[in-house]
Amino acid sequence: MTNDQTAPAAVKILIAGGFGVGKTTLVGSVSEVAPLRTEEYLTRASVGVDSLDGVDAKDTTTVALDFGRITISNELVVYLFGTPGQERFWFMWNDLVNGVLGGVVIADTRRLDTSFASIDFFESRGVPFVVAINCFEGVNTRSAAEIRAALDLDQQVPLLIGDVRTRSFGRDVLLALVDHLMTPALV
Repeated sequence: MTNDQTAPAAVKILIAGGFGVGKTTLVGSVSEVAPLRTEEYLTRASVGVDSLDGVDAKDTTTVALDFGRITISNELVVYLFGTPGQERFWFMWNDLVNGVLGGVVIADTRRLDTSFASIDFFESRGVPFVVAINCFEGVNTRSAAEIRAALDLDQQVPLLIGDVRTRSFGRDVLLALVDHLMTPALV
């Protein structure tokens, strides 16, 4: 970079959700670079600490954060930060939220209760967010209206349903967040 060039503006988006809902997968599906992952294997030490209910086959977990990047133009770069999902690591969310423009809550219809903490986190800090329902193995067991009611989600909060493994769904989630950020708040 020469002296007459300026660094691109940076936008920070936080990806949150319960344990095993697909945060690492979403960051990886949309990042233009190999994402930084802080995954470790689950061990016997986590038995009784981390509940594997509904995610029995899970063998790794994020212990700090996930990080990805999307270059929009020479003037704009989006940085994605994925939070750890286990309650014992939630204290990190308070640092990760600094400077964030908006957030994505990833939810699993088989375990919607794991989404409440993420929704509360963003709402209590006034951070605009969208909710992305991750359809594991292509299965969605509830309608959008049922999900919205179960999560007690305001009508203004965008709700998307799809598979976070696909780049196109990840793109749609991020575009919905941008649209949500640009929509004036209803008074």
